[in-house]
Amino acid sequence: MIFAIKTVTMRVDGQRRNLSNFIEYATMQYLTSSQFVEKDEMNEILADKELANNLMSGLEDFKKGDYTIV
Repeated sequence: MIFAIKTVTMRVDGQRRNLSNFIEYATMQYLTSSQFVEKDEMNEILADKELANNLMSGLEDFKKGDYTIV
């Protein structure tokens, strides 16, 4: 099976970003501006001790620079 890989270069008006950079920028904007949960939902998340520990561990790894957003 043969797959064709195509590169698309695009500049977004006013942003001066290529497409991949714009997607990264838009994703980060979305994640940092719209990821809120209701109080009941947060209580449910925090009540799950394993989930809460995993989230905190991931946050610590991120702060230490163990992950890179690409």
